[in-house]
Amino acid sequence: MKPFNYHQPTEIRFGRGRVADIGPAVARIGSRCLLVTVLETPEFGELFGRVRRLLTEAKIPFVHFDGVMSNPTCEVVTSGARIARDFKADIVLGVGGGSSMDTAKAIAVEATHPGTAWDYLFFRESQPTGKTLPIIAVTTTSGTGSHVTQVAVITNPGEKNKSALSHPLLYPRTSIVDPELMRSVPGRVTATTGFDVFAHAFESFINPNGSPYTDLMALEALAIVAKHLPTAVKDGTNLEAREHMAWADTLAGLCIANSGVTLPHGIGMAIGGLYPHVAHGEALAVVYPAVLRYSFRAAPAKFAAVGRILDKRLAGETGLKAAEMSCGTIERFMKKIGMDLKLRDLHVPEDELAALAIQSLVLPDYRNHPKVATLDEVVRILGESH
Repeated sequence: MKPFNYHQPTEIRFGRGRVADIGPAVARIGSRCLLVTVLETPEFGELFGRVRRLLTEAKIPFVHFDGVMSNPTCEVVTSGARIARDFKADIVLGVGGGSSMDTAKAIAVEATHPGTAWDYLFFRESQPTGKTLPIIAVTTTSGTGSHVTQVAVITNPGEKNKSALSHPLLYPRTSIVDPELMRSVPGRVTATTGFDVFAHAFESFINPNGSPYTDLMALEALAIVAKHLPTAVKDGTNLEAREHMAWADTLAGLCIANSGVTLPHGIGMAIGGLYPHVAHGEALAVVYPAVLRYSFRAAPAKFAAVGRILDKRLAGETGLKAAEMSCGTIERFMKKIGMDLKLRDLHVPEDELAALAIQSLVLPDYRNHPKVATLDEVVRILGESH
């Protein structure tokens, strides 16, 4: 076995009804809380009201920042950080999907450091220090895995760039995963975030930096997604499907926290930076078929293993043939959940693909792919995906 490291400092409180743990979890770490969420629309009113009541019952002073948006921007983070400083918050509670949790993490840095969160991206010389506020995450979707990772993704509209902070201090101290909070998520959002779970597990599994530990969790996550995501998309009130998808999301998040993602995420992040209207799961799905066909020869055993999870009929196939067949199997699964997309469907202009290809190689994710792509190869992948 090859040597490997595995690190996970987050306390995970998983199960139905665990949202009730918010008060004790926050009180154990902080005394003045910044609550971070999206705008309080009617669909979220009941949940946010319950969270506020739980904080009040725990006698925790708090202020509510509800300015989170999809693909959160630097400006959003700065607004939240200003409120945190004025309130003298000593803990940040992010409630929602990946955007809310990532915003909470970025605020935890900007509220306690000079400059903005954008100054502390993973490749910068300046990195978060021990002044970073502790974070608690309550996830309401099954998709990003942010509740168990050290990463916060933010967008800089001025630069048309989407990048990330990545530091061990950004691991949430506690994450509450309550499947009951996910029953009202619309089918399309369930499919989009659910495919992100698939991508996290798949890319961790094929990543040369993976380990026996992450492989074990990735395969389990993929098996759960294959069985339960179609049900969750079709019937969001199915609590069993929601519960399993919440567990798959957690497993896949634990994987990427330790092994990382690969080429599709590098391209997907570039798409999100240049075209903020595109959801992250859509940005991944749109290039997956072309990336699969480009990649399967570089990791045939792993591609075949994933194919057999999705289609038991591949059990009799071996070697390169099984790996190649897995590409079609994954594409059929994507179609089943409504994620068979083209770049033109997402209103990405064909004459901008060359610029998109260049941006796709800015983040280092592509270097972790089993077959490291050149710029010309990324251009071809995008062309096939349009």
